[in-house]
Amino acid sequence: MRRLPAARTCVRLPHPVRPIVLDPGELRTAGALMLGAGALLPILPGHPGIVCPLRATTGIPCPLCGMTTSVEATVRLDLQDALAANPAGVLAVALAVVLLALRPRRLRLPWLVAPLLLLAMWAWELHRFSIL
Repeated sequence: MRRLPAARTCVRLPHPVRPIVLDPGELRTAGALMLGAGALLPILPGHPGIVCPLRATTGIPCPLCGMTTSVEATVRLDLQDALAANPAGVLAVALAVVLLALRPRRLRLPWLVAPLLLLAMWAWELHRFSIL
């Protein structure tokens, strides 16, 4: 007669959340395009800016409101206007320059970085437009 093993209480820990793995090549391309657009958009004739669809329809800014203005100002080295528009634009330009200069092979971010960054950007925009 075969004996069954005694029942064991097993506590299962949740799987650790995997980090976000980013492709540096794609980020370098996106960063170079962003820097080029930031340099060229202000000199285009009749450049009216890009209107945020969420803000235009609801009056509530999205987390990315002001990014185009901020990137354009940062490329022109007008950091005061860039920070007033959206501080994340200065960060985006700095990261693009670092990616183009250092050319890392792999990028890994903790999964919580992206949602927390978007939440902070949205809180900034809501504060800037006196909604918070």
